[in-house]
Amino acid sequence: MQIQISDIRRAADSIKPHVCMTPVARSATLSDKAGVPVHLKLEHHQRTGSFKIRGATNAILGLSEEQKKRGVVGVSTGNHGRGLAAAAQKAGVRCIVCMSELVPQNKIDGIKGEGAEVRTVGRSQDDAQIEVDRLVKEEGMTMLPPFDHADIIAGQGTLGLELLAQIPDLATAVIQVSGGGLISGVAAAIKAERPNVRVVGVSMERGAAMYECQRAGHPMIVEELPTLADSLGGGIGLNNAYTFEMVRMLVDELILVSEIEIAHAIRHAYWHEQQIIEGSGSVGIAALLADKIQLHGPTAVLLSGGNIDMTLHHRIVSGEDVDITQEN
Repeated sequence: MQIQISDIRRAADSIKPHVCMTPVARSATLSDKAGVPVHLKLEHHQRTGSFKIRGATNAILGLSEEQKKRGVVGVSTGNHGRGLAAAAQKAGVRCIVCMSELVPQNKIDGIKGEGAEVRTVGRSQDDAQIEVDRLVKEEGMTMLPPFDHADIIAGQGTLGLELLAQIPDLATAVIQVSGGGLISGVAAAIKAERPNVRVVGVSMERGAAMYECQRAGHPMIVEELPTLADSLGGGIGLNNAYTFEMVRMLVDELILVSEIEIAHAIRHAYWHEQQIIEGSGSVGIAALLADKIQLHGPTAVLLSGGNIDMTLHHRIVSGEDVDITQEN
């Protein structure tokens, strides 16, 4: 089951009044290092601080009136929950977001600030999903998951259309990978229009679920671990309907970066690009700085989110070697 370019174009029309077309900025430092033009897609400038508002808005707009009356529920590591909460609040729809204990407090506060109820359950997204399933069964709420959903993927895919419009000679797109909703949608849009553009996925070494599932050749359970790239945590679901196969078919390469490389990228973004980004938003920069991607033409690096705890950000950009594994 795949998402078509027609689905993504419809999503772009639907969400246009509700989301920003975020800017692209050429990075002088990364371009000099890579030897090709490197452009940063500043998606962390969305009102909710991440790309997740795109898919969430498209999904909320697709609900029936009965579904809107019963409300929506989803599991999240933070950014999907905030996007879902914002979209639901704008549509006047009740929203509950279920999260694990690994989610940082600043992301919980951000979701509550958008008017949603937060329920913290267990130490993983799989644990939180149990509460989601109960609410669907007992209260008739509609589950809107963070990635494996046609409307969510199509909404995220609108980023791919923007990249092609903003960088007409694009050769490589460097995109975050978690459950795969983002990169599946972006790759579907790009490959439909420009099949020769390389799509490279980047995740963290600690608990990279999609990477491990692709290596195994099938969806499987991957332990969720503390990481600076907390928004990339969680599994892809054993009954994955869309993203596992779309990543397999559409993504050219998957790369992992270490915690030290993530911290280095957060520092680089701040001191050299004047951007405040979270760990998950920095992994593309991390891969470039660590020479883990071979570039052969104009490149887009997605800065997917900026919802970082500012105390943690201050410690990192001040040069501290933060060991997140000792703080959870």
